[in-house]
Amino acid sequence: MKNLLGGKGANLAEMASLGLPVPPGFTITTEVCGLYYRNGRALPEGLAPQVERALVKVGQETGARFGDEENPLLVAVRSGSRASMPGMMDTILNLGLNDRTVLGLARRSGDERFAYDSYRRFIQMYGDVVLGVDHGVFEDILDNFKNLNGYSFDTELGADEWRAVIALYKTAIEDALGAPFPQDTNEQLWGAIGAVFGSWLNARAVTYRRLHAIPDEWGTAVNVQAMVFGNMGDTSATGVAFTRNPSTGANEIYGEYLVNAQGEDVVAGIRTPQPLTLKARLEAEDPNLSLEEEMPQAFSELKLIFSALESRYRDMQDIEFTIQNGKVWMLQTRSGKRTAEAAVKIAVDMADEGIITREEAVLRVDPSGFTQLLHPTIDPAGEKELLTTGLPASPGAAAGAIVFNSDEAERQKQQGRDVILVRTETSPEDIHGMHASAGILTARGGMTSHAAVVARGMGVPCVSGAGALRINEKAETLSIGPRALKAGDVITIDGATGRVYAGSVPMRQPQLSGDFARLIGWADDARGLAVRANADTPKDARQARSFGAQGIGLCRTEHMFFDAARILAMREMICATNEAGRRAALAKILPFQRSDFIELFEIMGELPVTIRLLDPPLHEFLPRHERELEAVAAELKMPVEKLKARVAELSEFNPMLGLRGSRLAIRYPEITEMQARAIFEAAIEAEKRLGAAIVPEIMIPLVAYRREFDILAGVIRATAETVEKEAGARLDYKLGTMIELPRACIKADKLAEGEDGAEFFSFGTNDLTQTILGLSRDDASPILSTYATQGVYETDPFVSIDQQGVGELVKIGVERGRAEKPGLKMGICGEHGGDPDSVAFFHKLGFDYVSCSPFRVPIARLAAAQAAIRAKLETPEKSETRPAF
Repeated sequence: MKNLLGGKGANLAEMASLGLPVPPGFTITTEVCGLYYRNGRALPEGLAPQVERALVKVGQETGARFGDEENPLLVAVRSGSRASMPGMMDTILNLGLNDRTVLGLARRSGDERFAYDSYRRFIQMYGDVVLGVDHGVFEDILDNFKNLNGYSFDTELGADEWRAVIALYKTAIEDALGAPFPQDTNEQLWGAIGAVFGSWLNARAVTYRRLHAIPDEWGTAVNVQAMVFGNMGDTSATGVAFTRNPSTGANEIYGEYLVNAQGEDVVAGIRTPQPLTLKARLEAEDPNLSLEEEMPQAFSELKLIFSALESRYRDMQDIEFTIQNGKVWMLQTRSGKRTAEAAVKIAVDMADEGIITREEAVLRVDPSGFTQLLHPTIDPAGEKELLTTGLPASPGAAAGAIVFNSDEAERQKQQGRDVILVRTETSPEDIHGMHASAGILTARGGMTSHAAVVARGMGVPCVSGAGALRINEKAETLSIGPRALKAGDVITIDGATGRVYAGSVPMRQPQLSGDFARLIGWADDARGLAVRANADTPKDARQARSFGAQGIGLCRTEHMFFDAARILAMREMICATNEAGRRAALAKILPFQRSDFIELFEIMGELPVTIRLLDPPLHEFLPRHERELEAVAAELKMPVEKLKARVAELSEFNPMLGLRGSRLAIRYPEITEMQARAIFEAAIEAEKRLGAAIVPEIMIPLVAYRREFDILAGVIRATAETVEKEAGARLDYKLGTMIELPRACIKADKLAEGEDGAEFFSFGTNDLTQTILGLSRDDASPILSTYATQGVYETDPFVSIDQQGVGELVKIGVERGRAEKPGLKMGICGEHGGDPDSVAFFHKLGFDYVSCSPFRVPIARLAAAQAAIRAKLETPEKSETRPAF
């Protein structure tokens, strides 16, 4: 029931039904969230009496009463979306305290310090989340108080000190708002419920949902639960645990705890926590006792609970717990965020353990996360200068310039720079900067802190809790002992070991073997779609084969012309004033093209290679700036004015819709003739070297009319006949077209018609998206960013295919092409070929293959398998209708 109750509420109910120790509470459903926004951020009538009755029942379960001055019931008010969004929405703890109930809590607990510590925590949280007073105000008050009185840690403050801090907090709130801190516990409760619903649309939650493709209309539930206290002294604690290691996937308890603390202390990174297990403590060389040593009875109980929860959910669990005076309480369980490496290992191990099937293991791993497995690692043989060591919070190595705030990280990312975000500790407001950074480094916080959990979910390398760092965020400097660094200085972090190095250190590429190889092998057994790569160079082709590509789905021949040794001949061809001049220049390019194709054919062997003929407009090969124009004119031995005139002649208002692709080839058929000759001569030579059949697939770009295809197919076929006669060999090849214009989709039957029609279609969805939506991907960023905030689309259409619009025309193209020529081979070679949602869409349309960049091949292989498995298992799911808000 997580769609209705949210993940937290559903799992709390599940744990309660299993007989686990869960504090009593109730859930206000996600439906109310929809009503809240439809009603202009007002809660619906009829909710109040239901909440009041539920509170009475919770009080009866706990032997306390909400608002009672002698025996007060305190509650936690927490959010809970159906999808896990760690730290993105708001929580209020210790609600129900005021100047009178705090006295009752102190008497009932026999611990004044605990009561006032809880009260100051409540004021700070409520003041920030509900009243809107900047949390920095409270942090400054507490830091100043501790400094003036010689305290280092919060735990050193007694009841009198906390009373003094509370007075300062309340004064700050009244100064900021012109009204006192609310003493009415019912006002507190409704303020908290409204604030948690309101946090669904706060900036960090919206950003997180956009990054993780979580629909805005889902909404959040609100969970109201009786408080249990980890801050009641040395027999109490709070902690976060994973039933398996979320960084490596090892089958071991992983997590941290703090004695005499509440849960926010752990996840916010305010104090660096202690490890749960003795093994982890020894590995970290931590002098503090583990929970296993400090509270052995509670630890043993937790181990049994962890085992029961993993068995129940058949997945690694992320668990929050509190120990109050030695008694264990469960506050949350959910499927844990994990690195891609851990996801693969956990899935494979659970399949080996018989907990899940191999197909379930394939479904358990997020294909997009595979990019994490392609992170470089530190080369152990390389020279490096160690600056400091922290906790290995999220694996992978990253180098970049230091930045001290998230806005700057985002700015520099947009300028193409790699940055390392350095913070004392991150907060949920840093989500955009964390996403923009190559790596994250924090001075405080553990391996279950906000920085660690979010970084692991994003696949961003992270080192947390590097206690030797002294960070001055205002001055934008940091020091490590005598060493000082400033914004812009380059450092390298290793999220697998926790080490931080000066400068940029040597790295090496990972080897995809072991558990990864087994899982991807299971995926290959399940999938129907072939996966090819977009590869233009031998380097790309080798990389693609190493990642399991089943051929090349797109070789963009123009990329071969930009090499310094070739560009001059290309420019000479462009500037030629007649066909003879063009042919003379093309004759210089031919050996280069032929050599490239021979190497590609040799690398790919008998695997298919689809070669797209020259596509971009000619002006792209010419210089633009004065100094460069002069240099090129000198190389070409022509007056600079003549070169400028040629550049001006070729300039177009919208070159993406101008003289390119088939249009360029029809105007200058000698270009197509040269390229076809290079392909055919290379195929004959590669076939001799390999002793295997080479069948190149030649693709004509930007075709809208059948006559365009016929003209160029005629040039290619005539060239093939000439090469066959010259070489005394027999050529086997296929002729197809790239579908990247709306008219090509609509008239696909004509393009495929007859024996001389196209033998394959390859949908170029990058250009198809541009031409259908009327958006240039090079200029669309400001439009798309505005549209994202306005909810015009859920996903960037250049990232994941617009299934309702672009996808409909693709479907038409497939259906009409195959209606004319059954079995017509269908491929897709836009970057959508590496997007998991798009791959699933292409699977449904019956494509033969997808093609994507080499580093996305593993993603596409897994996504194709998941699409096939889901199609096999698919049963109509009952969808819940939710009002949009």
